[in-house]
Amino acid sequence: MTVRALYLCEGPSDTGLRFHIEGIAGAMGRQILVTVPDLNRLPNKPGHSVEDKLRAAQQLSDGGQAYDLVVIHRDSDREPPGRRRKEIAEAVAAVSPGLAHVPVIPVRMLEAWLVLDQSAIREVAGNPNGKMALDLPKPARAESVADPKALLKQAIATASEERGRGLQKLQTRFSANRARLLQMLDREGPVKQLASWQSFTADLREALGRSH
Repeated sequence: MTVRALYLCEGPSDTGLRFHIEGIAGAMGRQILVTVPDLNRLPNKPGHSVEDKLRAAQQLSDGGQAYDLVVIHRDSDREPPGRRRKEIAEAVAAVSPGLAHVPVIPVRMLEAWLVLDQSAIREVAGNPNGKMALDLPKPARAESVADPKALLKQAIATASEERGRGLQKLQTRFSANRARLLQMLDREGPVKQLASWQSFTADLREALGRSH
């Protein structure tokens, strides 16, 4: 049976997580079809709350129960991950009672998963053989970095060794480079050491194991 999964992400550069959802399912021998709806297509764009996004996704599926599973990305930001898990569970219960769900809760934000792979950062920066020190955190510290987005942006800039206009052009491509880094993320690499990644993958495997 093919598992029909809905993936609701925080922003357009987060859509690449679908490839990891598919990869994890494939490693379990499960077929999965992941839908990532563009909620901005709706005439009335939904709010940022999980419940708003779920209701909007339901509209796009004509109100029918089109999915077996929903994967919901919500950065923890300054909230404890447990509070985000509760927020997601309550939203699913309110909008689609009984629908299996998998929370994706990077601490503090998804960039914390992307600042660990030095070679990938050098590649998206366009300077794969660069030698400039990037001052990236060890996995044990990645989830305590105050602003992982700023750190990632600086790391890409440093890795590029660009100056002036070249650096400005690179900075304008940050969202695209971030999206590419997410697609390139090595599931067997340092990210495996992060508690938030471990929770996501364990919850996904458990949900897939229960789907028939």
